[in-house]
Amino acid sequence: MAFKLGRFGAQRRQVLVAAALAAAAVGAQAQSWPDRPITLIVPWGAGGGTDAVARMLGSLMEKDLGQPVNVVNRTGGSGVVGHSAIATAAPDGYTIGLITVEITMMHHQKLTELNPTSYTPIALVNLDPAGFQVRADAPYKNMADVLAAVKANPGKFKASGTGQGGIWHLALAGWLRDAKVDPASVPWVPSNGAAPGLQDLVAGGVEFAPVSLPEARSLIDAGKVKSLAVMATSRSALYPNVPTLKEATGSDWATGAWRGIAAPKGLPPAVAARLEASVKKAYESKDYKDFMAQRGFGLLWGSSGEFASFMAKADADMKAVMTAVGIAK
Repeated sequence: MAFKLGRFGAQRRQVLVAAALAAAAVGAQAQSWPDRPITLIVPWGAGGGTDAVARMLGSLMEKDLGQPVNVVNRTGGSGVVGHSAIATAAPDGYTIGLITVEITMMHHQKLTELNPTSYTPIALVNLDPAGFQVRADAPYKNMADVLAAVKANPGKFKASGTGQGGIWHLALAGWLRDAKVDPASVPWVPSNGAAPGLQDLVAGGVEFAPVSLPEARSLIDAGKVKSLAVMATSRSALYPNVPTLKEATGSDWATGAWRGIAAPKGLPPAVAARLEASVKKAYESKDYKDFMAQRGFGLLWGSSGEFASFMAKADADMKAVMTAVGIAK
């Protein structure tokens, strides 16, 4: 007996056909992608570390993808303008960006509604943990000495290395909070970055500069500054003799500045996978590793899923610290 397709069966067949056509369209798009140049947005200025990493990645990716990868700097709003340009672009793979740690901070200050979930994460490509620098002639032999001094003299010692509420300010506040010390015990002196903060340290204007080791590198090598710890789960290849915060004080606090490739939310999975494969190939290349080593930048790979989890944890950490120091709104 022949089976007759009823009305609901016909509707189901139509749905299946539509789904198959949609899948075929996505597959065709992924196979033809990319067929024109790709824009790689950098939320920070030309000549900086993020810009340099983006340009190196872009040059390596375009060899793999067979299309130009054009780096465009979209600055302003403390990173909001560039991060917004990435998030609001068409989710077709032709506009991607190098997002930074600030995406886990800005929305807690009500500077933007953007947060890590506003993107399709592609890959984490860099992490520069916070270090803890003092003058070379400072009396502290280790972080235990620093902690004892801060506890005995709350408010006496000052720190600098970024603006109020910047990553290095929060790195210090997070460590103090983890050590059961009021973050206000070490007043923060805002600066326009690590370089002026370190110069203030050398000049005696502040006692501590919790910036990254690559940023302190020239002064460490010149013998003007010494690093007592790195806020990471493992020691830095740049200065392997500098202990981790865990080794120095028993604290599990770890944080730093990071960079990762992301695309607008809603990117077709096949395009996302092709992008991730291209970024991974660039990341694993000798050119990229040599470039990062020369700059002193830390290497840390995270797949799309790992990058998403990494950002979720970083976002929770930043919220807790920013709330503790009264910056979160």
